[in-house]
Amino acid sequence: MSDIPSIFNDVLGPVMRGPSSSHSAAALRIGRFALDLMGGELTHVRVDYDPSGSLVTTHDCQGSDLGLFGGLMGWETDDERLPNFRDEIKKAGIEVEICYTSYGAEHPNTYRLTMRNATRERSLEAISTGGGMIVIQNIDGFPVELKGDYHETVIIVSGDDTANVVARLQAEAELEDIIVSNQPERSLVIARGRSPLPDSLVATLGRLPGIVSVDPVAAVLPVLGRKDLSVPFLSCEEMLAYREQEGGTLSLAELATRYEAARGGITEAEVREKMGRLVDVFESSITTGLGGTSYEDRLLHYQSGGFSEKLSRGALIPSDALNRVILYVTAMMEMKSSMGVIVAAPTAGSCGALPGAVFGVCDAMGLDREHRIDALMVAGLIGVFITARSTFAAEVAGCMAECGSGSSMSAAALTGLAGGSFEQQLGAASQALQNSFGMTCDTLANRVEAPCLGKNVMAASNALACANMALADYQHLIPLDQVIDAMREVGDLMPREICCTGLGGLAVTPTSRDLEKMLEDKKAASSCDSGSCQCQPDPTEKEAATPV
Repeated sequence: MSDIPSIFNDVLGPVMRGPSSSHSAAALRIGRFALDLMGGELTHVRVDYDPSGSLVTTHDCQGSDLGLFGGLMGWETDDERLPNFRDEIKKAGIEVEICYTSYGAEHPNTYRLTMRNATRERSLEAISTGGGMIVIQNIDGFPVELKGDYHETVIIVSGDDTANVVARLQAEAELEDIIVSNQPERSLVIARGRSPLPDSLVATLGRLPGIVSVDPVAAVLPVLGRKDLSVPFLSCEEMLAYREQEGGTLSLAELATRYEAARGGITEAEVREKMGRLVDVFESSITTGLGGTSYEDRLLHYQSGGFSEKLSRGALIPSDALNRVILYVTAMMEMKSSMGVIVAAPTAGSCGALPGAVFGVCDAMGLDREHRIDALMVAGLIGVFITARSTFAAEVAGCMAECGSGSSMSAAALTGLAGGSFEQQLGAASQALQNSFGMTCDTLANRVEAPCLGKNVMAASNALACANMALADYQHLIPLDQVIDAMREVGDLMPREICCTGLGGLAVTPTSRDLEKMLEDKKAASSCDSGSCQCQPDPTEKEAATPV
């Protein structure tokens, strides 16, 4: 079951460039799927965004276009060419038409694509569910539910030849599943496996009677699904029971490692090795960010250097751990805003809070690499509980889903770094998430910079405070599972205008509008033939199209 979260799929990752994981990374993965579905050949793509969702007002400025175009060219989420995506899509000869059309999209992050090349036309509908995760919901009119965690061969069959295709697949391929969807005159067959079908079998399938198309689509997630997947627990309550059965002494980091090993079908050593590679990316991002960053389409200039200078000469209020945390959070957010490589943890919009808190405290306490891996494993497990019961998508539950989740994950990690007990770590996670309820996502000028930086700093500071309160045996009162459930209920009550749509709160202040116009004028002046859509079109507009 691919609905079971993975720390490396759903919580810590992807390693990416771009302002927003739910926009940039998810859109890129959707684009990669679309490119494979067209056999790697594209000449024209129409993208429909529904005005009732979030993407009409955010797709340009928050990186949906960047990610989608990169995916349509087959790039990875951290490709160094992403900042130049508009020039590159033109070089690739792919015409992209972006339209605002009401079609009853039920999810705020819905992408509807119509693709063409010299020989065929296909359609695809997909959603971004937060943190870079996606669901493909429709292919050529066939309803599906594909999450990019398998290598999938998509086969269209006409007439009555479907049974023959399925029989051939069952006889000649090692597959996890075969999905069949029927329409009056044709069928969709999807062969799902942990490895691609052999080229020879793909060629054989293409010659069978009734075959319209056979298109291998590569997995886009780092941890694949598999048949009969099971994990030892999927909630905090289940984890407590499992720990008791195992003797009652396992740490949160050990439990997280066991969980991810079971989820990914890999050894515990491989889990820690994977997390170690993320430690390297986090540290590189912080170091590079502290060295200075720049990017033209950006609200906030390089600020971490000034903070570092004042910290070194004692010009700030003394608090070594907290000040390091603020410094590192700022550096991480500046890396994101300059299109540098970061880890979405759990999202790009909240990418500063967790690494800023964990690495700031580790450096202040002189803790080594193994402590950092342990801390991220703990954070990852808390994130699993959140995504299993709620969401990381700001479009669904505001910044509470992003920075609130990051704060909860960080609080548990910091408590463990300070030697806190198992119970204290869970209490800190509960308290930090409780303190984050109702956070709006109302970005200035539709860029994921402000108040995002301040909210990431607040999330990390909240995590540090809650860790210290837990270490001092403050009562958190409400079990973590119940807090997560309440978080989802609060998200459901929040108006869409303050959930990453650019339609309410700080996003619609006169200053925000002025900043947006300033950036758009600057962009137009530097590239008057960029072909980009306006960042804030009228969301009530029923049909508009802009070729790119």
